[in-house]
Amino acid sequence: MKTALGLFFTLLWSSAAIATKFGLHSTTPLVLATTRFLIAGGLLFLYVYVIRRKYPWPKLQEWRSLIILGLLNTTIYLGATFWALNYVSAGLFNLFVTTNPFIVAFLSYLWLERRITLKEWIGMIIAAAGLLIASWPSLTNSDATVTGLIILGLGMVSMAIGSVYFTKCNLNLPSIVINTWQVTIGGLVLIPITYVLEKEIYFLKLDLYLIGSLTWLVFIISIGTMLLWFYLLKQDTVRANNWLFTTPIFGYVLAVIFLNESITIFDIAATVLIIIGLLFSGNIVIHPIKKTQYSKSL
Repeated sequence: MKTALGLFFTLLWSSAAIATKFGLHSTTPLVLATTRFLIAGGLLFLYVYVIRRKYPWPKLQEWRSLIILGLLNTTIYLGATFWALNYVSAGLFNLFVTTNPFIVAFLSYLWLERRITLKEWIGMIIAAAGLLIASWPSLTNSDATVTGLIILGLGMVSMAIGSVYFTKCNLNLPSIVINTWQVTIGGLVLIPITYVLEKEIYFLKLDLYLIGSLTWLVFIISIGTMLLWFYLLKQDTVRANNWLFTTPIFGYVLAVIFLNESITIFDIAATVLIIIGLLFSGNIVIHPIKKTQYSKSL
């Protein structure tokens, strides 16, 4: 059952880049992202606090964690990845998602005093080589830009930080409440950022591309897939992040079907190297740490 849920999550997660690419036919990246988050947050708020009325409001001490999660998982991660998709292919985007488990392990080494074994270091190096192989042809063929890759990398780091922080802050709230506030807060913070960065290039066309993209991104990704992501994180943070290693497989297939993107020998070689890196590192299992150690790290 857990394997089926993990694969289902990965399929849906990799489809977000495809839906975003369609939406970019009709508007700019951050306008699309902000619109998605505000609609999703509004619908979740309506369901949680108006229709059902059984869910708790966050306590005073919980707002800090919700704001941080909103900034990390919505404003920075999703805002950056939406922006990056203007410069990189959907296939390359989904390949970069596989860096998340390695970043999680490295951040645990820095913040939680968790030791990284030699096998894990070698696994990270192999995976990094895979990313280099995938990125280099895209850069030389103008299918991606250095700026796009930097923005994409920033988003992936933010997601990894959010994953570690979510597990350790141990919010005593239902997943749907956490998702409601992180999406809403992240979307609100993104409004002035969108205005500053896109006021000169803004455009919006209300067509089937935009409606279809927003419908998928709001209902399937922001609401459905994020609730499944929180469920997987609560079961095991690292195992949940390890499912992201299968995103290139689904991502490339979806990109070929819906966007007519091609799969090159470089893409296949990069995917193989990244999976080898994962297997060699032993799935990057994070060992439990003492509570006092975590408190000191923060």
